[in-house]
Amino acid sequence: MLYLREFFLFGLKQAWACLFGGLLLGAILLTQFWYPFPNLSRYDFLFLTAVAIQLALILLRLETPREVAVILLFHLVATGLELFKTSNAIQAWQYPGDGFFKIGHVPLLAGFMYSAVGSYIARIWRIFDFRFSRYPPLWGTLLLAVLIYVNFFSHHYVWDIRWLLLLGVLVLYGRVWVYYRIDRVYRRMPLVLGLGLVALFIWLAENIATFANIWLYPSQRAGWHPVAPAKILAWFLLMLVSFVLVSLVHRPRRWQGGEG
Repeated sequence: MLYLREFFLFGLKQAWACLFGGLLLGAILLTQFWYPFPNLSRYDFLFLTAVAIQLALILLRLETPREVAVILLFHLVATGLELFKTSNAIQAWQYPGDGFFKIGHVPLLAGFMYSAVGSYIARIWRIFDFRFSRYPPLWGTLLLAVLIYVNFFSHHYVWDIRWLLLLGVLVLYGRVWVYYRIDRVYRRMPLVLGLGLVALFIWLAENIATFANIWLYPSQRAGWHPVAPAKILAWFLLMLVSFVLVSLVHRPRRWQGGEG
């Protein structure tokens, strides 16, 4: 019964941590099949919905001001990436609809989709009261995050080092265990495994978003098909950038107990 109770609580707390992303993804999917506002573009409606969700989380104190600040920072970092990736010179993907709230080819909604990732990491860190063993030094995590971010730009012009960066992640974080409390007892998991599972779910959410015609990759313009699984690695690396930013607010606390 203990494990059944923990399994139920684990799912419930995960859903609670995904509140921002879940509500936004639900709105994206709903408006794909039913959208009753002909005088307001779908992108603008979803942008205003995202703003309303974020304000509600702040007003209800479900996110702390420091968490909101770092989520906003990731929002800005990701928007810069979006502007580059959707530029005429790159065109890695495109947003096919019109909207008023846009910068270049990028609807402002896009930054909030990344904010959903930052919100989840910040909230799950606090909800599960994370502790870490063998956590790497701050300078190492920041350096790796900067290299990952730069590679998203530079690989269009020079050698793509994402596999070396993945190796760097395994070297830096491979020995790290994250301890988390579902109810009363702490459980543990290799941190890299946990991050990989989150990246997998982000990839699944990306499939829903592209199916709902929010953005499209060049190969999807003639007709939708699932996003290539290779994108999981890209999400894993980008999510690590968000994880490092959140760690500036929730400084990693050392695990002091036994095996958990």
